[in-house]
Amino acid sequence: MATPLKPGDPAPQFAGTTTDGAPVSLDDYRGRKLVLYFYPKDDTPGCTKQACSLRDHQAEIVARGAAVLGVSTQDEASHQAFTKKFSLNFPLLADTDGAVGRAYGTLGGPGIVSKLKTAAGLAERVTFVIDERGRIAHVIDRPDVASHAQEVLALL
Repeated sequence: MATPLKPGDPAPQFAGTTTDGAPVSLDDYRGRKLVLYFYPKDDTPGCTKQACSLRDHQAEIVARGAAVLGVSTQDEASHQAFTKKFSLNFPLLADTDGAVGRAYGTLGGPGIVSKLKTAAGLAERVTFVIDERGRIAHVIDRPDVASHAQEVLALL
């Protein structure tokens, strides 16, 4: 499933809770870029490679004026364990009700496969680069998990 969002669209508002229990919303990132990446599940091979790629290049991403926020449907405890195990240096949003994923089109798409994935709480792997004004600047529909940070850096 490809997200219906495209460059130039306003980024959907979101609110949630991060790894450390802090509230977070799109408005918190106004004035800087946000790399908002959706992934299926904590501590799985592809998701771990993707998170570690972003972790390893976090300083370069920040130097280009961007923040990173990962989103999946697991709860704060799962995110905390994932963060600790892999020393992640950016927050993860616990989208336990799937509202953020649905707003961004990574959960709830048409077709039986999308319905089954949504029922299992597995979001599509999609990254959005949101600009300083809260608009979608870039969409990466099929990220290369091992070199995802390089994909992101090329767009910042």
